[in-house]
Amino acid sequence: MAVEGWKNKLYYGDNLDVLRRHVADETVDLVYLDPPFNSNATYNVLFAEQDGTRAAAQIKAFEDTWRWDQAAARQYEETVEDGGQVSRALQAFRTLLGESNMLAYLTMMAPRLVELRRVLKPTGSIYLHCDPTGSHYLKLLMDAVFGGASFRNEVAWCYRKWSIKAGQFARNHDVILFYSKDHNGGHVFNPLFVPVSKGTLKRWKGQKQQAYFEDGNRKASSIAGEDAQSPMPDWWDVSILNPNAAERLGYPTQKPEALLERIICASSDEGDLVLDPFCGCGTTIAVAERLNRRWIGIDITHLAITLMKHRLQSSFGADLSPYEVIGEPVSVPDAQALAEQDPYQFQWWALGLVGARPVEQKKGADKGIDGRLYFHDEAKGKTKQVILSVKAGHTTSAHVDQLRGVVEKENAEIGVLIMMQEPTAPMRKDAATAGFYTSPGWNTKHPRIQLLTVKELLEGKGIDYPYRAGNVTFKRAPKAGKGSGEGGAELPLGPESDPRLPPTDLL
Repeated sequence: MAVEGWKNKLYYGDNLDVLRRHVADETVDLVYLDPPFNSNATYNVLFAEQDGTRAAAQIKAFEDTWRWDQAAARQYEETVEDGGQVSRALQAFRTLLGESNMLAYLTMMAPRLVELRRVLKPTGSIYLHCDPTGSHYLKLLMDAVFGGASFRNEVAWCYRKWSIKAGQFARNHDVILFYSKDHNGGHVFNPLFVPVSKGTLKRWKGQKQQAYFEDGNRKASSIAGEDAQSPMPDWWDVSILNPNAAERLGYPTQKPEALLERIICASSDEGDLVLDPFCGCGTTIAVAERLNRRWIGIDITHLAITLMKHRLQSSFGADLSPYEVIGEPVSVPDAQALAEQDPYQFQWWALGLVGARPVEQKKGADKGIDGRLYFHDEAKGKTKQVILSVKAGHTTSAHVDQLRGVVEKENAEIGVLIMMQEPTAPMRKDAATAGFYTSPGWNTKHPRIQLLTVKELLEGKGIDYPYRAGNVTFKRAPKAGKGSGEGGAELPLGPESDPRLPPTDLL
């Protein structure tokens, strides 16, 4: 729902810094957060003692990096020195847990929860999604931040997933802690209902019983009958995303839209502001957009920001509400500063400008390949690729030769070198000698080796390759109608969706 003068916001950066600098007191109606947590690690690893001297880990996409190191120790001291219930809770955790990764997790969460309480309106609510490994500690921390009287529900999200380990039952649920800011139930809450079971309907058959329940100043009812409903319980049976789900985008911890839809419908109204400080691939903001809420998303990786922008455009197209991205480089000096501060983030940002997906940064990975971009341009449907190399430092003809060798080795159609500096004349000559790729579908020629500067990317120049709306670099999100409770069909990929596509008989 449009609000005059408002633009939705997507922030790149540490959410603690973003919250403190950019989000005003009592402006947010609903917070949902799913903090990264190493749920694949064993319980013993999470509680392993650390020596406290390890350098802060390089934050990489989709990895959980909570560790007890010098940064965590500094944050612990800062929060404890602020005093109050949160200080006492952290001190108790340290006595119980020692200087472990679990303590680091709680230490990093504490000031963020304090800020989230600050930005919530008096009528606002917060939903904290967590792993059962740490949910009991987080509940104590939430009690310290919001007060025990603000606790509303511990929602069990139940799903069917075979996760079996020897000596224990299969774990088939997550925990969602629901707190309001107001202690006395003055928060927004729209009752949700579920169909009455067949057994209950049988008992009620032929009766005109009416069930009422109170929720603040609101009253809801349901009448026994074939369409009878009862208030939604705190046990939610919502399927996880299967590998072939239309909305799956390849993000390991992606949550189903149906789960977020329940939360957003229950605890906000149209036009309200929804905030997700660990936005990931953007499920919260996508559902908020569809349900006509305003939104703020924050994430610390440029890859996540790229995924979110692509998802929003794929899902809503021309219907997408105005939004702005804050924290991304907008000039060459900005880009240079990012490259010096964090080479990986610079790399992901640069690749995002051309819609390419980064390769996994693993030991022994192919050198010279920082990203890939896929496309189709012929009737047989063969997937073709563009290889990308990103260089923030000094570049020479040797880098052009290296890229040309990688393109040949990978049997790729095109190679692109993204660089900070202007290419030299010898570099341009070496690139030109690689010749052209001729598209069988378009009957067009494209330089096999291309040199692009950050300045050119910021000015809007892109890769010269056969464009197709259905390129498979990023999976397209399903088309979503605004105000709809259901996702729509996939975006059309035929020539009618883009006049630049090759002839129909070649698709």
